[in-house]
Amino acid sequence: MLSNLTVSRKRGLFYIVEVGGWSIKWDGQYITKNLNKLNLLQSRITTTHLGARNKIIHFGSVNIFLKENGSRRPHKSNKVVLTWFHFVPGHKRNKNILSSQNRLSFLHTSCNITKNKLISFGVNPEKIKVIPLGVDLSLFKPCSQEKRQALRKELDIPVGKVVVGSFQKDGVGWGEGLEPKLIKGPDIFVKVVSLLAKHYPIFVLLAGPARGYVQKELKKRNIPYISLGHRTLSEVAEYYHALDMYLITSRIEGGPKAILEGMASAVPVVSTKVGMVGDITTDNRDVLLGEVEDIQGLFQKASQLIENANLMEQLKQGGLKTAQNYSWSKIAQRYYQEIYKHLL
Repeated sequence: MLSNLTVSRKRGLFYIVEVGGWSIKWDGQYITKNLNKLNLLQSRITTTHLGARNKIIHFGSVNIFLKENGSRRPHKSNKVVLTWFHFVPGHKRNKNILSSQNRLSFLHTSCNITKNKLISFGVNPEKIKVIPLGVDLSLFKPCSQEKRQALRKELDIPVGKVVVGSFQKDGVGWGEGLEPKLIKGPDIFVKVVSLLAKHYPIFVLLAGPARGYVQKELKKRNIPYISLGHRTLSEVAEYYHALDMYLITSRIEGGPKAILEGMASAVPVVSTKVGMVGDITTDNRDVLLGEVEDIQGLFQKASQLIENANLMEQLKQGGLKTAQNYSWSKIAQRYYQEIYKHLL
């Protein structure tokens, strides 16, 4: 009888990522890298399923798998897994998931909010696996006060500013991003920051593609900022070290990744109750949580943080402790145990 390892190498994993090379690609790289490193499953990332036979085909995003007129159809010799991070009600593609269920071995999501929405939409709950996102603890880690000050000087951030971070893609498309992607809450972000700027010396540090809407609105309100654009993951990890807090104002999320990245970097996070945030964190222990679209509530949480050094330290330590449970190595092992080994 063949061992699991022999069988796994025979079948292998193709993790399908988007061409754009942003967040989904990073997920695929970490999952496949750790599966190979742990000798669990021969794995690789690719942008296409074409030509694959007798493989586990994992579509890392619903955007890759579902189309408005149907879905991808890998060869029937493959086992198919789909990751669906967040469910957007009313989207034209949603109707096609029900007719595609028989081609999916498992449907993975990163949070119970999405799981419950998929079930209410008609997805078979037995096919859904919830595994949160991971974080690279070798990249996202605390830094010294000296390094923090040096980075701020390098970025020309004036002394005495309260630096609020936002590292994401929150514009529609891959261009300038002047049309806001509302599920990411860029309009809420600007309004919360505007309130903060009336009371504190706020400076905003942005990273990520398609940030045009936020830049335009900050400029209109005379709020100082730097937008660093599309950066590598290692560069993003460094920029956390310049922050006093990270602000998440999303309406819908699968992650967000920033919740773990901020905590692992010892940066206090103020977040809406979206995605996996409620699954992995606790208000006032490792993050500060506000309701979706509650501008005043998020402003008050952020103000509380700025004015309370003890609370800031409490969140730093609590966040660091929580983040240790979500290394990509541990998450990749969960993918193997809860999904892939059942398909070998």
